[in-house]
Amino acid sequence: MSDSQTHKTSDPKANLTEICARIETAAKRAGRSADEVSLIAVAKRQPPDRIDALLQAGHRVFGENRVQEAADKWPALKRAYPDVELHMVGPLQSNKAADAIALFDVIHSIDRMKLARKVAEEIAAAQRDPELFVQINTGEEPQKSGVMPRQADEFIRQCREELQLRISGLMCLPPIDEEASLHFALLAKIARRNGVENLSMGMSGDFETAIIFGATHIRVGTALFGDRDP
Repeated sequence: MSDSQTHKTSDPKANLTEICARIETAAKRAGRSADEVSLIAVAKRQPPDRIDALLQAGHRVFGENRVQEAADKWPALKRAYPDVELHMVGPLQSNKAADAIALFDVIHSIDRMKLARKVAEEIAAAQRDPELFVQINTGEEPQKSGVMPRQADEFIRQCREELQLRISGLMCLPPIDEEASLHFALLAKIARRNGVENLSMGMSGDFETAIIFGATHIRVGTALFGDRDP
């Protein structure tokens, strides 16, 4: 499906039906169940009516890129829909760690030891234990956040053994000019050798490939909601 086809409608309910069907097809191709794949609806800069459309359609797993934006809109929505599961899928600043832990159920962007230590401190203080994913910079891109692949094993070990963090997954953002499947395969390999269960990989343009390579969480924004507000 072309990019223009993917973004042709801003009807979230219709898009949700289509994407769920594509998840089902991709999972079958991989010999998996679609139930193994969690669809994270990334609501960054999306207007309330589009988010409400998905909530009314029964979808409950959402993602945000920024702590402040999430804090502005999700507390009220979570009171109205208590079974919502909220994922932090963007970069996290250490000074926002306490706010993130209070608000999010899953954080996908543990990408450096300073942040990991701060998150451990805030979890202990808040007595709240969100699931944590380590972000791996599979393309070793200097402008991107993430742990370098060669440092991933030691980083995961330190998070688990020294900081007692619940590392349940890995996340990656492949370079836009490289074959995504190579990066999905690398992330899956790192996860296997570290006994990490979950893989957050695949977005609007490549989530079907990610499912074939073992994604348990896919992060889909524009293909669900339509183009973001400027």
